[in-house]
Order: sequence, then C-alpha cells, then structure tokens
Amino acid sequence: MSLLETVATVFGVVSGLANLPQAYKIFRRKSAADISVVTYSVLFAGAIAWTLYGAEIGNFPVTLSNFLGTITVGLVVVGWFLYGRETHRQATGARK
Repeated sequence: MSLLETVATVFGVVSGLANLPQAYKIFRRKSAADISVVTYSVLFAGAIAWTLYGAEIGNFPVTLSNFLGTITVGLVVVGWFLYGRETHRQATGARK
C-alpha cells in the first residue's frame, strides 16, 4: 500500500465516522429537531452508491470509508425517524 493509499484510508475512515457525534447527540437527547432529513437522505444514498462502486472496482479505501459513512449517516436518518418527527409534532402542537 502506497503512502497516498494509507493517508486516503486513514482520512476516509475519519470522514466515514464524522457523523457519529451527530448520531450520538440525537440518541442521547432523543431529539433530531434541527436535522435536515433531506440532506442526510441524499448523503445516505450517495454513501451507498460509493460503497458499491468501491466494491465493484476493488478499491479498499473507497469501500471502507463509504461503508462507515453509510452506517453513521444511516444512524442519523434512523434517529430522525425516531425523534425528529416527534419533536416537530410537539413544536407545532399536532396530535399523535
């Protein structure tokens, strides 16, 4: 593995895990009121596409970083479905 591949893998893993603090905050507070589900849904779909592409071309850094991104962005989206809509209902006074 070249130096560039090593650096790309390290930073890819860090980038893939970058959404973990946001997911943690959502689940800890049980609120995703300020999360844009559209943005995270697009990021989720893109991470899946890049993971599949990385696997197809056999590129480990691309596959690994985007697989981790899929998981962490997916956690944010799941958190929004669990807590984002509920907070929105409470804020607007809508009934369950």
